[in-house]
Amino acid sequence: MNPFQEKRSNSINITRSRLFSTQVEARSVGQIQIRCTTESFVPIEDTNIMITYPGKPSSIIHRLTTNRSGLTDKVDLPAPNIDYSLAPSTVQPYSNYDIIVISPGFESAFYYNVEILANTIAELNVMLKPLPEGAKQTEQFIITDHTLYGDYPPKIPESEIKSVRETGEIVLSKVVIPEYIIVHDGAISAAATNYWVRFRDYIKNVTSSEIYATWPEATIYANVLAILSFTLNRVYTEWYPSKGYNFTITSSTAYDHKWINGRNIYENISKIVDSVFVNYLSFPNVTQPILTQYCDGNRVKCPKWMSQWGSKTLGDQGYSAIEILRYYYGNEMYINTATQVAGVPASWKNIDLVIGSRGDSVKTMQTQLNKIATVYSAIPKLVVDGIYGPKTAGSVKAFQTIFSLPVTGVVNRATWYKISQIYVGITRMAEP
Repeated sequence: MNPFQEKRSNSINITRSRLFSTQVEARSVGQIQIRCTTESFVPIEDTNIMITYPGKPSSIIHRLTTNRSGLTDKVDLPAPNIDYSLAPSTVQPYSNYDIIVISPGFESAFYYNVEILANTIAELNVMLKPLPEGAKQTEQFIITDHTLYGDYPPKIPESEIKSVRETGEIVLSKVVIPEYIIVHDGAISAAATNYWVRFRDYIKNVTSSEIYATWPEATIYANVLAILSFTLNRVYTEWYPSKGYNFTITSSTAYDHKWINGRNIYENISKIVDSVFVNYLSFPNVTQPILTQYCDGNRVKCPKWMSQWGSKTLGDQGYSAIEILRYYYGNEMYINTATQVAGVPASWKNIDLVIGSRGDSVKTMQTQLNKIATVYSAIPKLVVDGIYGPKTAGSVKAFQTIFSLPVTGVVNRATWYKISQIYVGITRMAEP
């Protein structure tokens, strides 16, 4: 049977007529690029990918194949006019597509309702699981409505600073960026699946679910920092584990952020998260990250919290990210930095590595890039000599191109930690 002919659940079909209607009316264009790897970041070449209209499985818009780095070309897809995502509207501001991913020896994957915004580049990161020879299995991901368009419960207010006298005691001595967090995909007491999610991937997913990638850069930065701080408050205070739950955070907007399993993200949001993921928001003389709550500011009002639509207006007016945050949370708010990132072999030294740089940091980076190059053949291998020359810069540029980072040839904090993340993933592949 053709995979597209498999029976779909009622939850998938329920909005098909509305989605296809929006699709037909689309007049602008967005783009998508699909990355296909194993769970250890090893690229899967020659993966077959088909993109169709929702509910129209026979109308294949694009057939794509991944290259040796596990990437497809970027392709154009119709999307509604960008104006629908720049102000509250009853019109769905993004178009939806279904994507199927097939690679011999791996599970197939179906993604329903992938969201495309005008003038943006969407990214779908697919991690396929290997299968025994001859076996067949399909994993399905249903992407629900964006929070600014769909109907979700508003946040239940909490104190922004947790007291040690409350049930959720502070048990960590310092703020640490975790490698993974455990997301309970539902309300606190609901019977729901727990997912282990890489921290940065979680922040990218939530940001792509909570605000639009078409918004001003300063607005996106402000919202990313608020999401980071809120999440790190949950981690630092061990809020849910201290109450007897076996997860870090929920996917319910009544309690936390909206996280959608398998959803696509956006290239500009991804780059911003990579550049600031070690940051969080602080008040003077308060050790813990602030629980920075927010609401959409349109259907739900929250005078003491950040308004998402309001932050967009301030971004339009030229406010910087910290000015937006202080507008809502007070002038004492400042951006802090965690000194420890879990799951990396060496910490960032706060000095960019450029042509002419020398020393152990360069040697560490060269060693890690060489390991990555054993599975990403587009990255030239290097002599590990601790000297940052043109060849090292060339390998860094190749890495940055593959992993959607600004292609500068300079190893800044974002590139350093991305190299470490991919290195750790590939190295663990060989562990028993």
